[in-house]
Amino acid sequence: MLKISFIGNDGSTIEASVEDGQSVMSAAVSNGVDAIAAECGGACACGTCHCYIDEDWLDRLSPPDDFEEAMLECVSNPTPQSRLSCQVKMSAALDGLVVRLPPSQY
Repeated sequence: MLKISFIGNDGSTIEASVEDGQSVMSAAVSNGVDAIAAECGGACACGTCHCYIDEDWLDRLSPPDDFEEAMLECVSNPTPQSRLSCQVKMSAALDGLVVRLPPSQY
């Protein structure tokens, strides 16, 4: 099992164990991370799974594709660390990933 730390806007942390290949969004939903609404269920169509990847981990991710880039233009409070968690798949290279949650998805 791989590990993810979800850090809330209030500083609270939820540690999650996830499978290789599982999306960060799926891990958030199955571990009760309320800040990830995931309204489209992972179809990269709503932006309500917006998160911030801790800067130390960014170079381990593939860059967002055109669809994700377009959706990121619509999220609240985007930063260079913004990603849609439905598009980030866990792998051994991401074991220990730190994901920060936005103050709001809307």
